[in-house]
Amino acid sequence: MILPDSILGVLGGGQLGRMFTVAARSMGYRVWVLDPDPGSPAGAIADRHLRAAYRDEAALTDMGENCAAITTEFENVPAETLQFLESRVPVRPASRAVAIARDRILEKTFIREQGLATAPFVAIRKEDDLADACQQLEMPALLKTAQLGYDGKGQLAVSNPDEARQGFQRLGATPCVLEERVQLELELSVILARSVTGETALFPVAENTHVNGILDTSCVPARVSNELAAQAERMARKLADAMQYCGVLAVEFFLTANGKLLINEMAPRPHNSGHYTLDACLNSQFEQQVRTLCGLPPGSTALLSPVVMVNILGDWWAEGTPPPWGQLFNHPQTKLHLYGKQQARVGRKMGHFNCLAAELDEAIHTAEQVRAELTTERTTKFSRGQST
Repeated sequence: MILPDSILGVLGGGQLGRMFTVAARSMGYRVWVLDPDPGSPAGAIADRHLRAAYRDEAALTDMGENCAAITTEFENVPAETLQFLESRVPVRPASRAVAIARDRILEKTFIREQGLATAPFVAIRKEDDLADACQQLEMPALLKTAQLGYDGKGQLAVSNPDEARQGFQRLGATPCVLEERVQLELELSVILARSVTGETALFPVAENTHVNGILDTSCVPARVSNELAAQAERMARKLADAMQYCGVLAVEFFLTANGKLLINEMAPRPHNSGHYTLDACLNSQFEQQVRTLCGLPPGSTALLSPVVMVNILGDWWAEGTPPPWGQLFNHPQTKLHLYGKQQARVGRKMGHFNCLAAELDEAIHTAEQVRAELTTERTTKFSRGQST
């Protein structure tokens, strides 16, 4: 076991790295962050910020010699970086799990190999693959890059083979998956923490709403049956066990209009849809990340209160002016989390807030009210039944 006052390393210095750093330092650990961005939100509060590229051998050697263990806040760290560090220090999750999760072709194939359902898809490695793929799948479909796509980036809706070919070129003629669009009833996610010995703790299932491909809200507990929630938990656990995973894993699901539960994708790290755990659970997903990284057993994931998490995007800054935060603080059961980013841009995640209440409907009402007070938006974001 790696105990407090040890140095923990994190690759990536965005908001997930920042929240990991807060959790680790609160638990008595020191944190080194590797991120080339001098304005890194995590680097700003870490014990040491290594401003170097992820392939910088001198920086990696420094981390390997001084850190007791290393984790990552995003899956697109170069594979050779993880392998270099693994030869020197425990890296959790391991490079094999990260490699599966970072590539949609590998990921969806792996999920299917475990006997778990995904939306119908075909791997597209070259343009000539598209004609057969369009015949195999029902159109319309989504063309998604195999790597580097997130928050709606790296994907296009296509309706026919010509659009698919044009889309493939627009995406850089890089390997992709072509995936049938499914009619959704809900989007769900499960966050779990798995230790080096396989002990697993699962957080309550979250019900998620996306807008323009970006997570907008998470409601917990999800408004689904106990049986469906248990099924999602079993599927997530099965994936983690199959990878012999160690760390925090997020698994996103589609619930189709005909009641079928499909796995959309997984993330080998804490996840935006798990930010509710910061205020509504006995241990947050970031505390679990510290625990699993350090060889400790997972903590309790008990839900202390129904909660709604709302993402705050750069869109909320009117001509560079921040939202009127004072309005939010008039709601005593609402908690604000800002990420320390200096520049607000459209679509950029700047923070989130959690609304807690005795009943989920009350939390939803508060979240809608706070959003309306902070922005000019007046339309609800809590509707169900979207297609993706």
